[in-house]
Amino acid sequence: MNLAQRHPSAIKRNRQNIKRRARNRGVQASVRTEIRKLREVVAQGDHAAAETELRIAVRDISKAASKGVIHRNAASRRIARLSRHVASMRNAG
Repeated sequence: MNLAQRHPSAIKRNRQNIKRRARNRGVQASVRTEIRKLREVVAQGDHAAAETELRIAVRDISKAASKGVIHRNAASRRIARLSRHVASMRNAG
């Protein structure tokens, strides 16, 4: 065991990292789930349901960005791309 593993601040930092990793994984999983649901609805071609799913997905992505799970620019990019998919449904249909 080296000094970094037994130093009190390193031990505390490790505890914090484990806790944050668990929280971040939960948030990231919910974001992925909502994006998958939205893409499934878009593939079915149901515009009204896609609008509803888009609102839910945007909420989850924004929440993840505010918590620092994903970068705010990455969140903005994802929201823009998903919005473009839903908007293209409106124009096509």
